[in-house]
Amino acid sequence: MRAMLNRRTLLATGALAAPAFIRAQGLSAPQKVVFATNWKAQAAHGGFYQALVDGTYAKAGLAVEIRQGGPQVNNRPLLPAGKVDFLMTGNLLHAFDHAKMGVPTLCVAAVFQKDPQALIAHPGQGFEQFAALAKAPRAWIAKDLQFTTWQWLKQAHGFRDEALRPYNYTLGPFLAEKRSIQQAYSVAEPIYVKEQGGFDPVVHLIADHGWRSYSTLIDARADTVAKQPDLVKRFVDASIAGWKAYVSGSVAQRAAADARMRQDNPEMKQAELLASHALMVGQGLVGDVATLGRLRLAQVDGFLQDMVKAGLYKPGEVKLAQVASERFTG
Repeated sequence: MRAMLNRRTLLATGALAAPAFIRAQGLSAPQKVVFATNWKAQAAHGGFYQALVDGTYAKAGLAVEIRQGGPQVNNRPLLPAGKVDFLMTGNLLHAFDHAKMGVPTLCVAAVFQKDPQALIAHPGQGFEQFAALAKAPRAWIAKDLQFTTWQWLKQAHGFRDEALRPYNYTLGPFLAEKRSIQQAYSVAEPIYVKEQGGFDPVVHLIADHGWRSYSTLIDARADTVAKQPDLVKRFVDASIAGWKAYVSGSVAQRAAADARMRQDNPEMKQAELLASHALMVGQGLVGDVATLGRLRLAQVDGFLQDMVKAGLYKPGEVKLAQVASERFTG
């Protein structure tokens, strides 16, 4: 039976008990750490902010600065350049690209066990089953996903290029054409469709149909992993503790983290944070208590082989040892 992510379960399993590094005494002066995210502050970043505001990072001997991304902010080059210490990435494709190009970074933890990438459709149009989406006359997909996720959708599920139309991150075309489908971040666009279109869309997580990538990954430089494994372990453990608290906590217990995210991203409203949190938990994105944060090379390799079949990479082009390390998540 799937463990429920509530406070009672976490207490019973000991998941809320402070990790050994937090219980340890006599830590030296806090170590400065810069952690960059891939977008503006939102509920999908909530556990990191929870660890920041509730003192979990501080108890780990870390003085953490969260540097948010955004539409005009590309934080990805900052990690290999040494400008940030850790980086949050969306899925494993970023790590595969780095390994292919010889950029020395490694994934060290995976907060989301399921990727929030989704396809949405209008209700009552015959798209309640995932297989029907391949026959949609229009598919609004952003240019970058057309060369990645869409290629897998074609290879694994028979989607057709004839349906492709560019998604420019505005809902207007999708809302106007009821027989169309659109890419979505499952804890965001469904909320916007409800606000702007007045209906709840049909939501299909592609993770439920064979897309095996982890998401909300923590990346580090390979030399940090080799030379400062204690730093990596402390940051990963504290981040996971923050996520467990954010996922299981009440609205009041999350209030300080939510307030800090709204401070960093003034466009974010509390109602959206609450709705996104509910979707995140309801969709099982973080997995069970025992797997929250866990990264396994077998799953990474399985996803890599799927991407090879989809034509994104050549066999042997990406070395697994240059993609991820599972040593920091148990």
